[in-house]
Amino acid sequence: MVKQEAFLDFVLPQYVTERVANRGRKSFPPLLKLRYWNAINDAAADLGRPELIKSLFLGFQKHLYDGAQGSNSQT
Repeated sequence: MVKQEAFLDFVLPQYVTERVANRGRKSFPPLLKLRYWNAINDAAADLGRPELIKSLFLGFQKHLYDGAQGSNSQT
């Protein structure tokens, strides 16, 4: 789980500095490729099966955006 947390620690600043606005799967592959230097096999070795990686990322986004919507009346 430590490697998954490290990946999310990498992703969060990308949302802040790059203002990642895409919610869902579209923003996922570029971030994964950026973190692992375009080596998807390295990402799978670190994070697990593609389904697990996708679930981790989408869960992160859901938590991030649901929290933002709850504190902001306009989206």
